[in-house]
Amino acid sequence: MMVAGIGCRKGAAHEDILSAIETALEAHGLAVTALSALATATLKRDEPGILAAARRLDLPLLVVDNASLAGAAPRTLSHSQASQEAAGTPSVSEASALAAAGADATLLGPRISVGPATCAIATSGATA
Repeated sequence: MMVAGIGCRKGAAHEDILSAIETALEAHGLAVTALSALATATLKRDEPGILAAARRLDLPLLVVDNASLAGAAPRTLSHSQASQEAAGTPSVSEASALAAAGADATLLGPRISVGPATCAIATSGATA
C-alpha cells in the first residue's frame, strides 16, 4: 500500500494539493498510479482542495483520527510548529501517510512543500 499524506493551509486550492502530490511522486520516481489512497487529519477532512484533489485523482481519501496521528508522530521526519499546535503532530502529511498506510509503514522521505500544501509518501507491505 502506498499513501500520499496531505497537509495544507486553510483554503488551499486543489491545484496546490495536486502540485504537492505530483512533486512528491516525482521526487521518489513514482507515478500517480502507484498510490492506493490519499490521507489527511480529521481537522482537514472538509478542506475543499483536498476533497477535489482526491476526486480528480480518483483515489479514496482516508481521514486519520487524532489518536492515530499521535501514534504515528514519533516516526515523522519533519517538524512544523504550526502543525504541532493545530493537529498535535509535527507533520500532518507525514503522520497521516504513516497512520493510513499501517503499523509497518515507512516514509519514502520528508514531506514536500509546494506553496500552501505538503505531501509525504508512505509505503507498507509488498511495496516497501
